[in-house]
Order: sequence, then structure tokens, then C-alpha cells
Amino acid sequence: MAKSNAYKGLSTTAIHAGEGPDPATGASAPNIVMSSTYVAEEIAGFSAHDLSDDSPFLYGRWANPSVRALENKIAALEGTESCLCLASGMAAASAIFLTVLSAGDHVIVSDVSYAGVAELARDTLPRLGIEVSLVDMTDLGAVAQAVRANTKLIHTETPANPIMRLTDLAAISEIARSAGARHSCDATFASPIGQKSAELGVDYVMHSITKYIGGHGDAIGGAVCARAQDIRALTVEAAIHHGGILSPFNAWLIARGTSTLPLRMRAHQEGAMAVAAWLEDHPKATKVLYPGLASHPQHELAARQMQNYSGMIAFQVGDERTGETLAARMAEELQVIHYAVSLGHHRSLIWWLPTSGMMETSFRLSGKQFDRYRDFAGDGIFRLSIGLEDAEDLIADLDRVLG
Repeated sequence: MAKSNAYKGLSTTAIHAGEGPDPATGASAPNIVMSSTYVAEEIAGFSAHDLSDDSPFLYGRWANPSVRALENKIAALEGTESCLCLASGMAAASAIFLTVLSAGDHVIVSDVSYAGVAELARDTLPRLGIEVSLVDMTDLGAVAQAVRANTKLIHTETPANPIMRLTDLAAISEIARSAGARHSCDATFASPIGQKSAELGVDYVMHSITKYIGGHGDAIGGAVCARAQDIRALTVEAAIHHGGILSPFNAWLIARGTSTLPLRMRAHQEGAMAVAAWLEDHPKATKVLYPGLASHPQHELAARQMQNYSGMIAFQVGDERTGETLAARMAEELQVIHYAVSLGHHRSLIWWLPTSGMMETSFRLSGKQFDRYRDFAGDGIFRLSIGLEDAEDLIADLDRVLG
């Protein structure tokens, strides 16, 4: 039986929430429950609609003890009533969109967001009869003007992948409340340690738990944190009907990583601050974007909204050709940092993202929105995820390839 989640400290919560010694064996570490079905001790319904919070475990797609333990741990860290874990971060995003929205509804989505979410909003939702407005979330007036009578959801992402642009969550939450809409936020870059999204009014806090929450690059998963009644609706729609459930083994791996999340986020921030400051002084880095730097254009908002600046850095090196040439050199010569996609792992990762390519595939911005993207990204950026290595080794690795 898991102990209370009401701990005072983040580290204690990360370690103990959702867990407890095994009642049968006394094992201190949690077990992995891989069973697809469970022996019932009493008559139960055959539909997920018959489930309640007190229902026993019956079938693996409906609920699983290992996944439930992770859900309780993440909910405790986010400060929400409940959490639903799913097979990936995209499964979590889709769960929100396809549960809250129906044909004829309207959603406002950040015009810069994770590529999969951007493409879902631009290509899939309109095909399902859902109206989509793509808005720069730093322009609160534009967000308010985009609201319609049928607006049901405003979806934000902060810091935004990949350009490190921030959104004022409290201000967007107020706009959503005034419109009778819900507010969802992808908080993957920040993690539950970096910002208290629910306290800022966010109704649905989502994460790719593949990233910081898992932290070790060996398991894929997603999570949505919200009020209990909202998670019940998501569970029926997304987990039970759509079937995008999280593997118990992945849940076990991610929970093990979650236990050290507060410690890791402190180390990620410390390393990122050192590397970002070094990059700012390097002549080849023409622009560095890190919320913890005073030079970040929204540093005041970062200081007000974030408790940890995370380990994500974006930096420019000039035009697209210069970036591509350097990326090729990185792929060949980096020794500590891996030239690889993804982020939030104990290993440092870097990837080149040319603006032209991002516009062709994911964002397709024009006019003022394109200009605003270029304010952050120029002709392209390197997205650098600082891991847990020593900062001096990361700096030496970058210094060798930057020249």
C-alpha cells in the first residue's frame, strides 16, 4: 500500500509518493506488474464506464499497479488531484485534444510548439472538423482576439520547443477562464520542478515523460495532470477507447528516474548556466537563448514563473550554411555530447534545426509570426540539452568543434 503523498519536500515526494513497501514481501523497491488481467473476487461490469476510483484492477488497458504508482508520483510532484500516463508525449497531447474537442469546436494553439503537436494542430484537427487558430502566445492581445464563442481550449507550451520562447501562463489562464475555455500546457521543457503550471491556472499539464521525468533516455511515455474528474474523462477516451496505454515496464523505468528528478534538475540547471554563459562569450555563437541568462528577452518572466531554468539551450551560429557545416562536424567529432534528437536525458544531446526546414514541415509561419520566430531562431538554431556531465567537459567538447 502506497503511503500518503502529502510530503513537504520535493525530493521526499519524488522518492516516496505513489510507493510503499510491498505488503506481501516487504520489498522496499516497487515491483513490476506485467499481468494483462487480474482475478476478480466479486462480480464486476464488463465496461470501462462501470469503473470507479475504488474499482479493483481488472484488465491491463483499464489500469495497472505499476502505471498507477507512477501516475500518483507525477500528480504529487505537479500538485494536481490526478494524472494519466500514456504511451508517449504525443499520446498525451492527443488525449487532451481529442477528449476536450469535438467537430465544430475551436482551439487556440501556440504557433510554435513541439513538431508533432504543431502538425497535429495544422493537419489532423481541421480534418476532424475542429477549427484551429495558431497564435503567438507572447502577444496576449492576439490571444484574446482569437477567442470565439465556440473556443473550448487554449494550448500553450513553455518554454517552447525549440526556440526557448516563454508564455505567461497566469495571463493565458485568465483569458481561458474569461472565455469559458480550458487551458492546457506542454511543460516538458520545464518539468514539474521548473514551474508550477497548475498553480498558474493550467487545467491540463502535459509532459513527454520520455524527457526530464524519466531522465535516462531508455523509456518512452507521456502524462497529463489535472483534476480527478478530468482525468477520468481522459482515461475513458484516450486510454480505454484509443488504447494508447503505457507499458508497465516503461512505467517502472520512468518511476525510477522520477525519484531523482529534483536532484537532476538542479544539476541540469547548474550545467546549463555554465555552458550558456560560456557560449555567450564565444565569437562563433551569435545568439544564445537560455531563460536563466539576463540576456534572454523574457528573463523577467522566467524569473517570475520558473523555479528551475532547466537544461535546454538554443544558440545560433550565423546563416544556414554555417549551421549545416557545423552540424556535420559535430556529428563526426563530438566526444561527450551526442549528436542526437530528444532531450532531458542524463547524457547531453544536440541537434541542428534550420529555420527553412522547420517552416516547410512543422510551423509554416508567415508575416509577423515568421518574423517573430526569426527573432529567436534566425536562420536556424542548435538545440542543446545539457545532461549531467561536468560542465568543463561539455565546454571543452563544444570548444573543439566550434573552433
